Amino acid sequence: MRLSFRVSGSVQGVGYRWFVKETAEKHNVSGWVRNIPDGSVEGEAQGGVPELDGFLKEIKTGHPHAKIENTETQEMLDQESTEKDFHIKPTV
Repeated sequence: MRLSFRVSGSVQGVGYRWFVKETAEKHNVSGWVRNIPDGSVEGEAQGGVPELDGFLKEIKTGHPHAKIENTETQEMLDQESTEKDFHIKPTV
């Protein structure tokens, strides 16, 4: 399963993208994350349902310095990728 996610709040300038990357690796999730100009963070994540559930729960609550105001996720049908790792993309 692959999904897109967007997290808004105080998530830039606190190491949040690195936290998301480490969390993805811990949960065996592949994909990417990046900052976007409106101050939010967006990305795509792929893995099994239990892995994605754990990943999403942790990125919503686990960072000690981020202040999450809103999270959005959407399943991406027919968009699975062969990527094997999780990486940080440059800011848009």
